Formats: sequence, C-alpha cells, structure tokens
Amino acid sequence: MNPGATDQATAWSVASGPRGRGASSNAWRKRLEITFFVAPALVLFALFVVVPVLQAGHYSVYKWNGLGPLENFVGLQNYVQALGDQIFQRAVRNNLTIAFLSIAIQLPIGIMVALLLNRRFRGQTAMRVIVFVPYVLAEVVAGVVWALILQPNGPLDALLDSVGLGAIGQVWLGDPKVALWTVMGVLTWKYAGLAIVLLLAGLQGVPEELHEAAQIDGASWWQVQRKITIPLLGPTIRTWIFLSMIGSLQLFDMVWILTKGGPVNATVTMATYLINQGTDRQQYGYASAVAILLFAISFILAILYQTFFLNRDAGEDKPRRKKVAR
Repeated sequence: MNPGATDQATAWSVASGPRGRGASSNAWRKRLEITFFVAPALVLFALFVVVPVLQAGHYSVYKWNGLGPLENFVGLQNYVQALGDQIFQRAVRNNLTIAFLSIAIQLPIGIMVALLLNRRFRGQTAMRVIVFVPYVLAEVVAGVVWALILQPNGPLDALLDSVGLGAIGQVWLGDPKVALWTVMGVLTWKYAGLAIVLLLAGLQGVPEELHEAAQIDGASWWQVQRKITIPLLGPTIRTWIFLSMIGSLQLFDMVWILTKGGPVNATVTMATYLINQGTDRQQYGYASAVAILLFAISFILAILYQTFFLNRDAGEDKPRRKKVAR
C-alpha cells in the first residue's frame, strides 16, 4: 500500500472529523464577530470621510458658487490657481511652521513636566488635573478668553505694566511680526497637556527595576532618564508627534477665533484659507480644490511618517512576538 496515500487519507479524516469541523466553525465565528463589530465603523467612515472626499473632488473641477447645478467645468484650473496663489503658499508654510514649532516646543515641555509629575509629592493629583485642564477646554471658550486677554490694554498688558515690563507690550494679535508667535504661545498652552498625559502614561510602562539597577551601578538621576527612561518612551513620543503633526496641518478653530488668519494673512492656515474662499467668498468649487489639497498634503505626510517612523515600532515588536510564540 502506498504510504503517501495513507498519510493523505489520515489527514483528510482528521480535517473532516469533529475536531476539524469545530476548528472551521470557530474560524467562521471569529470572522462573523469581527465583521459585526467592524462593519458599523466602516459604514460611518465611508459616509463621513470617503463620500465627502469624493464629493469634494467632484466639486473641485467646477467653478461653482454653491447654488444651482454644476455646469461650468474647469478641470484642474482650481488646483492650478490654488497652488499658484501666494496666500495659499503662505498658509502651507504657516501650517508647516506651526507643526515644527509644536514639536520643538511642546515635546521638551511635555517630557520635563511628565518626569516631574511622575514623582510622588503632595498635590500630585491636583497638579496633573491643572496641567490637563487647558486641553479639555473647548477651543471656542479658550480662544475667546485669550482674545480678551491679548486685546490692546487688556489683562496681559496690565500685568506687564504692574511688574514694570510695560515696554515689551505689543499689539499681540494685530502686529504681523508677532501675531504668529502669539498664536503659537496660545497653542502651546492649549495642547501641551496632551503630550504630558501621553508621556505620563508611557512612563507607567517603564519598569522600576531598571531604574533601581542603574542607580545601584552609580548612575545619576539625569543619566537614568537620558539612557533608560527617554529611549523607552520612544513609541509614545513618535505617536504623539504624529498626532501633533496632523493636528497642526488641520488647525482651524483657535486661529479663526483669535485672528481669522490675519493680520495681513500673517497667521493664515490652509483651513482658514479654505473657509474664507468657500463660506465668505462663495467660491465652493475652488474651496473644494483647496480641501482636496489639504487632504492630499496631510495624507502624504501621514504615509511618509508611518513608513519611516511608526513602522519601526511594529518592527521592534515582531521579534518579541515570535519569541513569545515559541
């Protein structure tokens, strides 16, 4: 009798037996469960993301004021006009500048404050709440409050006068030379709390035994943080940088409330430029082209960051998973 045929028959009988049928039913059950839980999210994503993007792409090839049918087909003219517009180019530069400054300023602040709040001291919980409060405030509320604080002869100018620093007072939101830096200061106050909370969460995953071993070997506190803690925070830092970058590219509400993109387009962003062209000037076809460009820039940068940075974390996890599987 052929041994190979015997082995094949045995394998077929095992697969078709009760155990094989049970494994197959479990696999189908898992697929159905995944489909059941994922399908609603996919439907919502399609309705509120995919469909609007496709619709905006359709509008973007027409010259349309939002009323009446789409008749005046202009092809890629709206895209060419946007890319050649100096105001839109400045908006792109402002978004990239805000993204860079957000990372350069908020990351060191987040690391230092997170390391401080990770140590036990009286009032630790209250300090954590105070640090995170600006982030949970609504952008409209925070923007209105800061617009009142920064107005000429407002609370900030009065405070500077009271401590003898009135000479450095500025028209904070009205001077093109300082408006973007002023907005950047408000954004740092508003969003640094997210970096601090994420880094605090990452610090909880750093084994205390590593710190104790390093201290026994004679390492100072700063050496422990620099050689052990901060490198282990790498995945958390890279995730926060991704969120900060995408949020900076799509920034709208705080800038719109504080300056509406002014003065003289000093603080214009792609989102404020889009709203100005669409809602204010009734150029919805052109505004749709700007929206597609904003989406494309954000998408390309997200893919590049995912490829060169975030995939690194997934690659580091693979050997560990294989080791556990063995």
